[in-house]
Amino acid sequence: MTIFCIESGDVKASIAGLSFIISSAAKYDVDGDSLSNELQQLGLPKEHSSALCKTYEDNLKKLQEEFRKRSLQLNYLESTEWRVDYIISSSQLQEVNEPCVQLKLKIRNPDTNHTEPICFTMTSDKFKVFLNELIQAHTSMENLGQS
Repeated sequence: MTIFCIESGDVKASIAGLSFIISSAAKYDVDGDSLSNELQQLGLPKEHSSALCKTYEDNLKKLQEEFRKRSLQLNYLESTEWRVDYIISSSQLQEVNEPCVQLKLKIRNPDTNHTEPICFTMTSDKFKVFLNELIQAHTSMENLGQS
């Protein structure tokens, strides 16, 4: 009797490799027989590749639909916080006398559902440019949605 000792890293690598092969096959709409032949050429026994491809064929449409749902997901803006400060002086300059805008954007990643805060500060002039560019981007997106 032969006992195989497989490292957990090897198992993870094998699963990752199979996952890549199956997702690529679904992406390019490969039929089960072609996938089975390819897996056998990579060294997977015929019984294993046949069982894997049977499940693949049975669930191909579901796989493709799930991939469609997950593709082109972008992070989205969950909330914004802002504040305007008037800087009278700083440690480097005697007099500044300039308003300063502080923004905090909370961005949500749809894959991980994790929210990350992004904070930054800008002068009032830079804020005016920033706001104008956001308005232009919003207008462009609305125009794309209407066509």
